[in-house]
Order: sequence, then structure tokens, then C-alpha cells
Amino acid sequence: MRNAALTMGIIGGLIAMVIGFFGYGYTQVAERHAEVGELFGQFDNVQLVRVASFIAPLLALAGGGMAKVRALWGGILLIAAGALMYLAYGFSAFTMFPIGLCVLGGIFALAAGKPDEPKAHF
Repeated sequence: MRNAALTMGIIGGLIAMVIGFFGYGYTQVAERHAEVGELFGQFDNVQLVRVASFIAPLLALAGGGMAKVRALWGGILLIAAGALMYLAYGFSAFTMFPIGLCVLGGIFALAAGKPDEPKAHF
């Protein structure tokens, strides 16, 4: 389970990084060119999107990296990354895979209470 959490966290974090680049970039373009924001719409909370664009991929990558050795901390970080992406971007065709990978990886990491190694995190 820890290997699955590690893999899901890293893949989810990499996809979240791509979404973060586009999310942050779009808020910048919509801010500088008002007609773009009027034509395509604007996020309700621009600051949340900008913070989530940076923090959520970091949480996912760090949680995935920790999942093998520190499953409890890794699982908490992965679930936090998924929740932050959901709050900032919502659930859509572009965000369903990184959110799903992070949350499922976090659940796998938390469920690894009795790991293959002799040291459990509980």
C-alpha cells in the first residue's frame, strides 16, 4: 500500500503542477487583460487559486515521497493536497485525476497501519 501511495502521490503532484501553472497563469492574464476575464470568466477567489497552484503540488509530491517511510504524515499531506485542489479549482474533467490520485493515495497511506516493515505508524 505504501508503494501505491508513493506512486499515486507523485503522479497526482505532477499533474497538479501542470494545472497549477495554467491556473496561476490564467489569473495573471485575466488580471492584466480585463477582456480575457470578461470573455472566459474569472475565478471567485483568485488568491486561493494562486496559493493552491503553488502549495497543492508541493503537498502532493512531499506526501507521495513520505508515504513509504512515514505513511501517516504522507497520507495527511496527500489528503490535504486533494482537498486544497478541490477548494481552489472544483471538480472538473481536468482536476478529477489529480484530486482522485491524491485522496486515494492518502487513504492507502493511512490504511498502511500494519506495513510490510516491522514499524507501524500507529
